[in-house]
Amino acid sequence: MCTSVTWESEGSHFVGRNLDFEVSYGQKPVATPRNYAFNFRNGLSLERHLAIIGMAAVAEGYPLYFDATNEKGLSAEGLMFKTAGYSSQRGQNCFASFELIPYLLGTCENVAEAKNRLKEIKVTNEAFSPSMPPSPLHWMVCDQKECMTVEVEEGEVKVYDNPVGVLTNCPDFGKQLFNLNNYPSLSPCDPKDSFAPSYPLSPYSRAMGTRGLPGGLDSESRFVRAAFSKLNACKEKDKKKAVSQFFHILRSVYQIKGLDKVEGGFEYTIYTSCVDMDECVYRFMTYENFEVKEAALFSCDLDSASLAEF
Repeated sequence: MCTSVTWESEGSHFVGRNLDFEVSYGQKPVATPRNYAFNFRNGLSLERHLAIIGMAAVAEGYPLYFDATNEKGLSAEGLMFKTAGYSSQRGQNCFASFELIPYLLGTCENVAEAKNRLKEIKVTNEAFSPSMPPSPLHWMVCDQKECMTVEVEEGEVKVYDNPVGVLTNCPDFGKQLFNLNNYPSLSPCDPKDSFAPSYPLSPYSRAMGTRGLPGGLDSESRFVRAAFSKLNACKEKDKKKAVSQFFHILRSVYQIKGLDKVEGGFEYTIYTSCVDMDECVYRFMTYENFEVKEAALFSCDLDSASLAEF
């Protein structure tokens, strides 16, 4: 499972995620320059496009992006969504699920343009290869001003405005957003005593306003916790402090090995990313190494035709 967050801090715009899974796929930061040819399964060849940087596993020379940002700041992140219902259609406006991030980021400069593209397409269940079946996903797509969630139900692409800038996994986004209505009393401040006029109460600890904040690793709990954290986190003018704060937001939903047993081992946070959408710098840390590493899109030859693997 995973958590994605987008956040603005005093003029700086960030997006990032925890990739939570039990196995790693050899992913690394990968930049796709403007002249790398995306040959989509529907026959469309995108020989020149916006440059992209993100975390990807490269297979047969193709970048399978987990999350990415283009040179204009438009970003997309794919998260596990078990109830995804991809289309079985094939044709001109059909794109395999692994092609959605390259297609949107390669052709769109902002969320508004991506919304228009999504009105015309189908997301299909076509596999990358016989050994790599399609993953059931939904996506958070954002720029410096807007955020949306994209889900596929019974073959139809559904687009939802995402006012909190958070995405986790099942249930569907509408239910996750509605569930926040169960937590109106959460606050970074001490609660007001409304228990009973005849029996006054006093707080015995700091942070009493956060009592009731879900602490589980399930996707509903992580959605509430991530939303509360990002919406209340102090904003920083200094870029380094803002980056640090963003990593702390995602660490509020960090998964530790041993707490979520699944078939094949334990799910854990393989990596945490923080992408500067304004400067197109991809920063990340891994479970084994909390040192922040970075890869800058504009340090690459953006008019090359070859992938740049960091």
